[in-house]
Amino acid sequence: MILCVQGPAALLPTGPASEAPLGMRAGAVPSAHCLQSSPSIWDPTKDLRAIASNFCYLENSGWYWGAISAAQAHAALQEASEGAFLVRDSSHPLYMLTLSVRTARGPTSIRIQYSGAQFLLDSSSPARPSLLSFSSVPSLVQHYMGPGRDVEGRRVEEPPSKASQQAIQETSVLLKLKRAVYKPQGFPSLQHLTRLVINRHTDCPDQLPLPRPLLRYLQDYPFKV
Repeated sequence: MILCVQGPAALLPTGPASEAPLGMRAGAVPSAHCLQSSPSIWDPTKDLRAIASNFCYLENSGWYWGAISAAQAHAALQEASEGAFLVRDSSHPLYMLTLSVRTARGPTSIRIQYSGAQFLLDSSSPARPSLLSFSSVPSLVQHYMGPGRDVEGRRVEEPPSKASQQAIQETSVLLKLKRAVYKPQGFPSLQHLTRLVINRHTDCPDQLPLPRPLLRYLQDYPFKV
């Protein structure tokens, strides 16, 4: 999937590629634990800890749909408003996860790459060097939702030139995440929804005058989405 990021929004390619993204074959069996990572930077302890904590966050989020196909994800998003999204297991054997989102031109999917205990959106475009990476998928999603996004991401190189940006924009459609689509069988609890409201209204939840168990509960999911 070719993708270019500009601030909280991203640009996706138009045409057949966006209708049938690489690795998103309907009916394929997803492999949730395969990694797209260079052996030279593979650290078993660090990576397994990062992966385990990420899936714990995702299970709590309500918008992680697990092992569904691209066709099922796109069907769930077909009638949703632009910017609606969900995360699912990737159908590609070298990737763990995929972000499926409703754009102005219909549902599409973007693989999430994992490398060095960091997650980033997959891309083969000239904008790849400017993509940010994050320690968890909720952090990544939060960033692309715009105002109030996590600033944890790190830029690895200079952004693409103006000529490259213009070439990408001519064949792209704007993507911006706006609303999570919750899994019907896994709608978040009232406690979790309350936690999200608190997280959205404070950057320092650990300083709130709350009992220690409640503070730990907030720290277990420190995201706004």
